[in-house]
Amino acid sequence: MTIGELLGFVEARPYIVLFFFIAIPLAAYLSNVLGKGEGHLNPWCSFYSVLIYLSVIPGIFSILLNLYHLLFESTSIYDVNLMLRVVPILSMFLSLYLIKQNVSFDNIPGFDRITGFTGMVGGIMVLFFFLDKTRMVAFTYIPILWIVFLLIIIYLLIRYGTKYLIK
Repeated sequence: MTIGELLGFVEARPYIVLFFFIAIPLAAYLSNVLGKGEGHLNPWCSFYSVLIYLSVIPGIFSILLNLYHLLFESTSIYDVNLMLRVVPILSMFLSLYLIKQNVSFDNIPGFDRITGFTGMVGGIMVLFFFLDKTRMVAFTYIPILWIVFLLIIIYLLIRYGTKYLIK
């Protein structure tokens, strides 16, 4: 499955996308209600960590996809699919806001600084777009699972590789 096929699959099923991106902020809200003042404790921290991953990665991808389509593909803003281009971004910001109400991002494992994480993921995706646009690597023809796997490997190399280089 390529990125185009994935986007076509998701466009054909808008209710799945809507359910997913409503469920994440709803889960953050319910965890705030049920675990008020306990966000720094272990089960809630792990849950918040999963929620952040589930909201930030699609949100950053949606932002970069919007920029890519508007800048490089000359897509009209009137042709934008709101379900794919706006809802993930709104869900990401709402989820992060709700999580921040109960716990500091410093207390969530793996998220010492959420801006560093989002910047790193965004930078890797910009690198992928740049490599694809210069035709060094044609990511549009690579199955989406390989791209996700490559994204995770590069993220882990940067995240943990720099710790060993700095020491």
